Amino acid sequence: MITMENVTMKYSADMVALKDVNIKIEKGEFVFVVGSSGSGKTTFIKLLTKELNPTKGRIQVAGYNYNKIKNRQIPKVRRKIGVVFQNFRLLNDRTVYENVAFAQRVIETPSRYIRKQVPAMLTIVGLANRYKAYPRQLSGGEQQRVAIARALVNKPDIILADEPTGNLDPKNSWDIMNLLEDINAKGTTVVVVTHNKEIVNAMKKRVITLKKGVVVSDVEKGGYIDED
Repeated sequence: MITMENVTMKYSADMVALKDVNIKIEKGEFVFVVGSSGSGKTTFIKLLTKELNPTKGRIQVAGYNYNKIKNRQIPKVRRKIGVVFQNFRLLNDRTVYENVAFAQRVIETPSRYIRKQVPAMLTIVGLANRYKAYPRQLSGGEQQRVAIARALVNKPDIILADEPTGNLDPKNSWDIMNLLEDINAKGTTVVVVTHNKEIVNAMKKRVITLKKGVVVSDVEKGGYIDED
């Protein structure tokens, strides 16, 4: 589902964000990517969403070779990836329903499908009865659930979650992680970039650790490695 081969990303001669990274993530895996600030996690995400192109190396996501695809194909690739952010990125002047529907309208999904799929997604994330609410009327955990519904509604192959619990209390953090685990159990590949040691250590998933742009550990049923 995701392959990085010898990927290096240099922003300048003396600023190397990733160095010779080799990662392979199979369909249906649940993977944590961890590391301290400056380890390369943000660059990793931007390479997967094709916001950045690597200085060197090969990237393949959901069957697309990033080194060969044309610019006009990029929107199609991004539909294969549902992205969930730390700060939710909801449209504050639109209801829960409209926030989720927006992701479908962007790709010109017919209205009759939107009317079916949006309520279905809101049911999955436990917000079927909040569809008329605005983001300001929701808790942080509820806002993140809306963001997950929006990421899921176009049926992506991959969910890429960037610090999805970063702005949440422990209870809501666990609710979100349990939701992502449920989504993964239905076949979606889930990649979570996080600082949350407690969650990483408790969930015993595959853990890839980055340090100064290098993969220093890749462990099945791993834990968070504290850096010296």
